[in-house]
Amino acid sequence: MARHDEPDPATWWERYGHRLHGEPTGSGERETTVAEDRAADDGREPPRMAYPQRQGGEAGAWFTDPSGLPAVGAEPRRAAGPAHLRSFDPDSLVRARGPVPDRGWRKILHTATLGRIDPGPSAAQLAAQDRLARVRSHLAGTHRVAVTSLKGGVGKTTVTACLGLALAEYRGDRILALDANPDAGTLADRLTGHSDRTVRDLLDDLGAVDSWTAVSRYTSLAGRLQVLASEQDPAAGEAFTRDEYLRVDEALARYFSVMITDSGTGMVHSAMAGTLDVADSLVVVGAPTVDGAGRASKTLDWLVAHGHEELVGDAVVVLVGRAGREIDAPALREHFGGRCRVVVEVPHDPHLATGGRIDQGRLRPATRDAFLELAAAVAEAFPAHVRR
Repeated sequence: MARHDEPDPATWWERYGHRLHGEPTGSGERETTVAEDRAADDGREPPRMAYPQRQGGEAGAWFTDPSGLPAVGAEPRRAAGPAHLRSFDPDSLVRARGPVPDRGWRKILHTATLGRIDPGPSAAQLAAQDRLARVRSHLAGTHRVAVTSLKGGVGKTTVTACLGLALAEYRGDRILALDANPDAGTLADRLTGHSDRTVRDLLDDLGAVDSWTAVSRYTSLAGRLQVLASEQDPAAGEAFTRDEYLRVDEALARYFSVMITDSGTGMVHSAMAGTLDVADSLVVVGAPTVDGAGRASKTLDWLVAHGHEELVGDAVVVLVGRAGREIDAPALREHFGGRCRVVVEVPHDPHLATGGRIDQGRLRPATRDAFLELAAAVAEAFPAHVRR
């Protein structure tokens, strides 16, 4: 049978840059393969070999047969450029996965099938993830939040405490709740039960407060929230003036990212003036009652009349408690929504209604969600850049 002329294997390396598989025969001709011999015996055309052909005329080019398949003995085609210069992409090594259901029948189905059936997260889970992302908004510098109301007994101290707990639990920076109530405030009692060191002690030793360790001597801890108690002697409380509040604020701002001030019920006392002078955000607390809502609205009126229109326009109004059947709740929300940035409704919670120490684990889920929404609304106002 006819033989195809083959290149000499002894000179293949010099001519083409890589070895030809197989050893050269003594005659210089290649040995026939079993497939070719069988084809010759049957009178059929022998199978064609994938002889290498040069692709293009450049030196070092790879070789393939006319069908485009790699030639016998050729290496696989590689990505362009040296391997050590190609950038490492960690995301390409991990298969993309969506969020895993964390509640209800979706979680049960996902767990029972070992993830083979994934119904995806519910709308409530996605909303919770979005809320947490807002709570964790980036903050540059120190942000001061003033919590206030003209009326006592509407839950102002409770709102201050739960707002601080929510921010401290889900953020990584330092959060402080400061009781600036001149009438023996109860913020520390509601959070830690410790009020032996107060803002008055801090003021007396302010010159020696030059480190985080020094500051922590005057605060108590509720979870991850730092708490600074107010002066417990009402006779000495009036000594906490505007200038003293500003001195305390300046000292503490070096160590805390968020400072939440429970400002008491008096809008005209001296410490309240200092609180409003440096506040970046305002939380006004009311109740879904005629009296409670009316006082919250009058608080906004007073603030506007005293030059705090910008704070009012960006304020968050919190309505604590259950609205009675005779109260038009949508109209109430519409009233405050037209004056402020956000309205948050906190439902009645038996644990908070006792007035004792707050335990987050005993709050109803709806109450926890409401305070997380409040924390998210406050955090949305955090500046992303340091103000100059």
